[in-house]
Amino acid sequence: MLMFQSIDDIKDDKDLPISKKRNLRTGYTTGTCAAAATKAALSVLINEEKLLKVNVSLPKDKNIVIDIAWIKYENQKSVTAAVVKDGGDDPDVTNGAEICATVSFLETANKIIIDGGIGVGRVTKPGLGLEIGRAAINPTPLRMINKAIEEILGERKNSYGLTVIISVPKGEEISKRTDNPRLGIIGGISILGTTGIVIPYSTASFAASIRQSIDVSKAMGSDSVILTTGGRSEDFARSIFGNSIANHSYIQIGDFIGFSIRQCAIKKIKKAFVIGFIGKLTKMAKGVKQTHVKGSHVDMNFLAGLAIKCGANNQLVEKIKLANTARHVGELIDQYGLSIFYDVLCEEVYHHLSKYSASELQIKIILLDFNGNTIGKYPKD
Repeated sequence: MLMFQSIDDIKDDKDLPISKKRNLRTGYTTGTCAAAATKAALSVLINEEKLLKVNVSLPKDKNIVIDIAWIKYENQKSVTAAVVKDGGDDPDVTNGAEICATVSFLETANKIIIDGGIGVGRVTKPGLGLEIGRAAINPTPLRMINKAIEEILGERKNSYGLTVIISVPKGEEISKRTDNPRLGIIGGISILGTTGIVIPYSTASFAASIRQSIDVSKAMGSDSVILTTGGRSEDFARSIFGNSIANHSYIQIGDFIGFSIRQCAIKKIKKAFVIGFIGKLTKMAKGVKQTHVKGSHVDMNFLAGLAIKCGANNQLVEKIKLANTARHVGELIDQYGLSIFYDVLCEEVYHHLSKYSASELQIKIILLDFNGNTIGKYPKD
C-alpha cells in the first residue's frame, strides 16, 4: 500500500489513494457543541421544553442541527445538557467527548456570566488572545453561546440573569494529548472554533483540493492567486483586495505552504500572495513546509534572532526567548515598538518559499494582525 509522509511527497493526481478521493463527512467544533448544549439546557429552564435536537446559529449566517445526548435537572434553578462531539471523518482527540452546559438562574436580571467548569482549561500564560485566569473559551464560541441564549430568551432577555458553565467530564485527561499544557492552558481542553464546522482534510484529499483550485483559477484566466491559511485569513484578505482579485483565485492552503507554492510554479501562475498570521508565517520563515501545530513548534530562539537583526535590546530578546506563543511575541514586539520586525519576518518567508518555485513565479508575503490589519509585507512594493 502506498503511504505518504507528508503532502510534499504527493507529485501527481495518480498518487492519490482511492480511499482518499471519496467525499469526507464534516463535523462540528467544541464551540458548536457548547452552544447547542447551552440552548438545550436553557430551553428546559425557561420554556420547560426538552429538545432532542437544536438548531445552532454558526458564524457567517449558517445553521446546523445538533443532537442532544442527555438533559437533566440539577435543581429547580439549574439544568445541564450534553452534546457528544463529532469530528466528522477527520476527528481530533476531542471526538466523542461530552461537552456539557449547566445553565442556572442568577438573582440579578439582565446579566449573563459564561465560564468554564470541570475539564475546561484555564489560561495561565500570555499570548493566547485570552485573559490570564479566564476559562479557555475562545471569542467565536462565546459569541455562539450568547447567540443561543438570545434565540431562547428573545424579548425576555433583560428579564433574566443567567450563569452558563461549560464543562467536559474527560477534558483534563484529553488535554494531556494536546499542546494545552505547553501553552499554559491548565486543567482541561479549550473550547474552540472559528466557523463552527470541522472540515476534514486527509493529506491526499487536501492536496487534490489545492491543486484543483489552482487549475480552476488558471482556467478562468487568472494569473494571480491569494493563498491563505484558513477561513479567517481569507476573510481579511478579501477585505484588503476587494473585487480586484477574482473570487476563484482565493485558495485556502491550510498548513501546506511548500506544496502550494510548488504547484503554483508548475501551473505557471504568475503571482502568489501568501497571507496569514504570525504563528504560521514564523514556521514558514524557518523553512517548515508543513506548518500544522502537531508537526512543528514555533522556535522562540529563531524569533529572538530576528529581533536582534532588527536592533532589539537585550531585554526584549530575552523576553522573546521565554515567550509562550508566536502571538505573545507579537505582543512584545508591539510593546517595544519594533514594527520593522514584521517586514523582516515576511522577508524570511519570501526567501524560503522562493526555493520551491521557478523564478517566473512572483511571491508576495502579507502578515496580518488578529484584527485583519496588515502589519508586515515583503516585497514592499
